[in-house]
Amino acid sequence: MAYACGFGLDRGHAEDAVHAVFHRLLQNPVVMPQNPAGYLYRAVRNAALNARRDGARVTVVDEACFVHAGGNVAASLALQEALGELPEEQREVVVMRVWSGMTLEEIATASDAPLNTIASRYRYALGKLREKLWPYEGQ
Repeated sequence: MAYACGFGLDRGHAEDAVHAVFHRLLQNPVVMPQNPAGYLYRAVRNAALNARRDGARVTVVDEACFVHAGGNVAASLALQEALGELPEEQREVVVMRVWSGMTLEEIATASDAPLNTIASRYRYALGKLREKLWPYEGQ
């Protein structure tokens, strides 16, 4: 759901996008590829982009899709906003790596991109996130 929020959806529309993906999978089972997490991320990405295209945009981020371990809502909102400002390709790599624990090799396979490109996207994204989120460091 947090991944879907990264495409500019509010929490409710993000949940709807994720539910739609799983609903389609339950109705029409598919042969899962070797890396099911990558397949699911791609499906959620497509559903989120479709929802956004259909008018499910959010202009103000006022509800965090992330939960800060210490309960810091401001840090959660800052993370959500910073992720939303990343280029789509970089955001996708960060979410797959950090929240799903996928290796860069698995992300490259799921994204159908060269490993060096994925590594660069990840490195650039982390640099941008550090720059934006430094006030929350150590919280």
